[in-house]
Amino acid sequence: MTDDALLARANARIPGGVNSPVRAFNAVGGAPFFVASAKGAELVDTEGRRYVDYVQSWGASILGHADPHIVETVQRAAAAGTSFGAPTRAEVELAEAICDRVPSVEKVRLVSSGTEAAMTAVRLARGATGRTKILKFAGCYHGHLDALLVAAGSGLATLGIPGSAGVTPGAVADTVVVPYNDIPAVDAAFLEHDIAAVLVEPIAANMGLVLPATGFLDYLRSRCTGAGALLVFDEVITGFRVAVGGAQEQFGITPDLSIFGKVVGGGLPLAAIGGSAAVMDHLAPLGPVYQAGTLSGNPLATAAGLAALAQLDAAAYVSLEAKAARLVEGLLGAFSAAGLAAQVTQAGTLAGLFFAPEPVTNYAAAQEADHGRYARFFHGMLDRGVYFAPSGYETTFVSLAHSDEIIDDTIAIATEVATTL
Repeated sequence: MTDDALLARANARIPGGVNSPVRAFNAVGGAPFFVASAKGAELVDTEGRRYVDYVQSWGASILGHADPHIVETVQRAAAAGTSFGAPTRAEVELAEAICDRVPSVEKVRLVSSGTEAAMTAVRLARGATGRTKILKFAGCYHGHLDALLVAAGSGLATLGIPGSAGVTPGAVADTVVVPYNDIPAVDAAFLEHDIAAVLVEPIAANMGLVLPATGFLDYLRSRCTGAGALLVFDEVITGFRVAVGGAQEQFGITPDLSIFGKVVGGGLPLAAIGGSAAVMDHLAPLGPVYQAGTLSGNPLATAAGLAALAQLDAAAYVSLEAKAARLVEGLLGAFSAAGLAAQVTQAGTLAGLFFAPEPVTNYAAAQEADHGRYARFFHGMLDRGVYFAPSGYETTFVSLAHSDEIIDDTIAIATEVATTL
């Protein structure tokens, strides 16, 4: 069946034909392809076309698609049962593995999505502090929780939506939004409001890739400590992606709570929230902050997560960072040779691209980048068999399956495409 035929069927039964908005290609134009299979660094669509994939399930597939060890582990787990709604050994082992890798996490609660983890973090912070206000940053995306959709990045940025219909004024009344990397704005927010928690992506990866300014994260840590607020790192993207212990290891910052997703589930639906025992013990059944989930700690997802983390040692991150650097340097060269103003950024194993004359440091600057040129770049690459994110507000992911040869071929194609932009 062709992609066009599948899209027609999807549009008839699924709103917009997709189950997550950015997949619809609205930001870049055209129609999405439908994936039939994937292996390593490559996707194959339903019409047999092959693409080198730099989306990698939005960062979840850090080992590459269909990693043999993960596949074998999940098959073995499935044979023993797919869901129990009861405790299992694997969920204990995954909790222990997370705590072993992230010193700030003494206890962890497993859930099924990053949105669910962020929702729990907000409720837990309010329950632990007795305060209501949550401080977030424009362009940072923390899932589709009502209170956090205001000025969010990712899909909302892609669609040009400042918030969401169906979110009441009351739902966001206790959400304070300030620009990323703006220390004076943070200080003013603390002076005006009694803040329960600051929720931040330590490396902003949902408005494109935006790095924290020098001292920004340190300031957040000290300001939260001084005010008795909780510092919450949203490491759904950066957790187990940029270092063994995530961005908090990379920057030497100890948050009070951390949110994990994507990599930690090995490509299956799983996320986690963790932190000090003193804070985490506010969760039921020990404390008064309620959270529950039928599929939390699902045996297939915990098996996949354990199989993924087992392969991610320090050497793996050295390799991933080198791959990201090779791609970034090559793209910079391609755009420079074509006389294009482009910012190709790197944060450890992550890469980002803005067609902009100056470095991008916040959401407002990300919005001013030339997203029309990004769309032309996207389609030029896609037509030649290379799949980048279908939005200029997303991040580029290499996996351990991306060889130097694959990356060099990508750079050669980008050099050709750059001359057409």
